[in-house]
Parts: sequence; structure tokens; C-alpha cells
Amino acid sequence: MKLIDTVKMATTTLMANKMRSSLTMLGIIIGNASVIGMIGIGQGAQELASEQFESLGPNVLFVIPGSRQSRRTTFETPNTLVLSDAEAIASQVPSVENVAPQINGRFLVTVGNRNNNVLVTGVTPDFLPVRSFVVEQGRFFDDTEVRRSVRVAVIGPEIASQFFPNQNPIGQTIKVRNVNFEVIGVMEEKGSFLGTNQDETVYIPLTTMANQLVGRTSQFGTQVSIINVSARDPNSIEAARFQIENLLRLRHKIVGEDDFVVETQKDVLNIVDTVTGGLTIMLAAISGISLLVGGIGVMNIMLVSVTERTQEIGLRKAIGATEENILLQFLIEAVIISAAGGVIGTAIGVGGLTLIALFSPLPTTASPVAIALAVGVSGGIGLFFGVVPARQAAKLDPIVALRSA
Repeated sequence: MKLIDTVKMATTTLMANKMRSSLTMLGIIIGNASVIGMIGIGQGAQELASEQFESLGPNVLFVIPGSRQSRRTTFETPNTLVLSDAEAIASQVPSVENVAPQINGRFLVTVGNRNNNVLVTGVTPDFLPVRSFVVEQGRFFDDTEVRRSVRVAVIGPEIASQFFPNQNPIGQTIKVRNVNFEVIGVMEEKGSFLGTNQDETVYIPLTTMANQLVGRTSQFGTQVSIINVSARDPNSIEAARFQIENLLRLRHKIVGEDDFVVETQKDVLNIVDTVTGGLTIMLAAISGISLLVGGIGVMNIMLVSVTERTQEIGLRKAIGATEENILLQFLIEAVIISAAGGVIGTAIGVGGLTLIALFSPLPTTASPVAIALAVGVSGGIGLFFGVVPARQAAKLDPIVALRSA
């Protein structure tokens, strides 16, 4: 019997049992859609993280208080960095271009009868070039206002829309912890970063933050939450890291473990890529289990089919069909079911990723490699799990088959 005739016969048999064929394909459909969807979401998360870290600014280093061990074992931010550390970095590290210390805190912000608990950040004017922030409306505060601890604020665009709908926020007054601040600028939209909405932030002079809102929290000076540093060029990043570490070790008189961490943009991105990559593999593996379950379902239904079609098998063998003909027919049926389920599942997975990309910030795309892998694996599963029922059908004795029918 020709292969084309065997394929036609297998297709006709499957079409004659549409409900059973559809239910058999369901496990494969769910498995393929899950694998493609999970891989697409994982890759989208990696891409989104890369975009967010690129938006931090070029050649950026972050000096973070506390050792790696202390940051893993405590919920409170260690107070090991002070403002004088940032000033020393700016004046004594030749490979550094700008230094922007900052103090973070969450306070109640009030305008009239509107209030919200938002992130308030005390910074210096160097924050703009280091972190690539842009003022869209008005202006940013200058060094004179920082030295004088002036009560001025630059707000994020979402703060502006929340507290000053349909009016110009410039010149208006907001209360931060019951302290009045004049709004002098509105930042350009920046988006979220690692779960923090950067557009829902109030920026005030660092000295105003230290002296009038948080107070003195370290015996060695004004405590800072982080020191943002920009190197002179990409080739200076490692040199800047080395010089900053040596300087701070001398200043802090460190003989053991450092009480600070210097991370580059690339370091943090690598950590996030490792985490998201691991999650993607884990999600794909979990989704792959459903493909395995679908394959077992194919084998189960095909075994039932062999039992139901003993008369057909016996009759075909009695009129001259060989074991190879019977084996090939049942294998082709299993492969058609699995491949068709793979194609439908792929379409559902791609459609789901398209909807996620349309209605969420996650840039999800269906990887051609993931599609080819999912369809290929589903077809292979059909072939693998179809072998047992196909061999059972091929080994049936025609006389026994006709009698049992």
C-alpha cells in the first residue's frame, strides 16, 4: 500500500470520530499553548528588564550601603554610607564624571483634600545627568537651593495628574509631612523600574530632605540611601569601581568584609537576566509536563481505538495488509492528532502573547525557535506514544481478531 493511501485512510478514520479525535488533541493543544506562552512571557520579562536598566543612564554605577550578607539577612537598610562619602568620591576619584547621592523615604503628600503616600527622594542637581532624567515642565532646583535647604519640589507626571488635574502645577504648593513645598517643575515620563513607579515620585533638595524631613540618622553624618555615580566613558567603569571601593575602604577603615557594594548597570542586569532566564526555563518545564500528559492521552485513546477496531484490523490483514501497513496507519493517526494539536496550540499561544503585548507593558513575542520546538516536540510525542498501540494493532492475529469481533 502506498504511503499516500495510508495517510488518506488514517485521516478518514480520524474524521469519522471527530469528538474522540478532538478530545485526544486537547492535551497537546494545552501543552503547546502553555510552552509557547510561558517562553514568550519569560523572554518578554528579560527584554523589559533590559529596557528598564538601559533607561537608568549610561556608564552608571550604584554604591549601595551594607554588605551583601547584611542586605540578605535584614529588612532595614544599613546606614553605612553618608553624604561625605559621596563628596569624597566626587573630589578624589578621577574616572568619575558626576556623583548624585540620594535619600529615599515614603511620606504623606497632601494638596487640599487630596493625599497619597508616595516616594519622596532627596537629590542634588547632578541626579539629572547621572540617571538620564529630563524636566518636561518648569525647572530643576540648583546647587544654591540645595545649600540653602530651600523648600522646593519637582514632581513626577503622575503626581501632577493626581494632585493638579486640569491645572498648571508650577507655582502650586504641596505638603510633605505637613511641610510646605513650592512646585517648580514636572519630570518627563519615565515609567516603572523593578516595581517602583518613577513617575509617582517627589524630588526635593537632598539637604532639605535630610534636615527637615528625616533628620540625622547616622552618627557619622547625613545618611544616604544610595550614591549614583556616572563614569567618564564605558572604558572607565571598571576603573571607577576599583577606585571607589579602595577609597571607601580607606574612609571606613575596613579590614574585613566591605560595608558597601558597588554595582554596575551590567552587574544588575546580569543578575536580573539570570533570575528571569531561570524562571523561563522553570515555566517551560512545567508547561512541558502538560505536553507529556497530552502524549499519554494520545496513547490511551489509541489503545482504546485498537480494541474497538479489532474487526477492521483482522479484515485488513486477512485480505493482505502487512504488519508494516497496520503499524504505519496507527502511527500516522497518532502523529496527525499530535501535529494538528500542536498547530492549534501554537495559534492559541501566539494569540495569547499578542493580547498580552497589547494590554500590558510586557513586550511579549512568540519566538520562532519556541514555535518550531513546540510543534516538533508535539509531533515527536505523537510518534513516541503511538508506537505501543500501533505495535499492538500490527501484532493482532487476523483469525483471533475476526473471532473476537
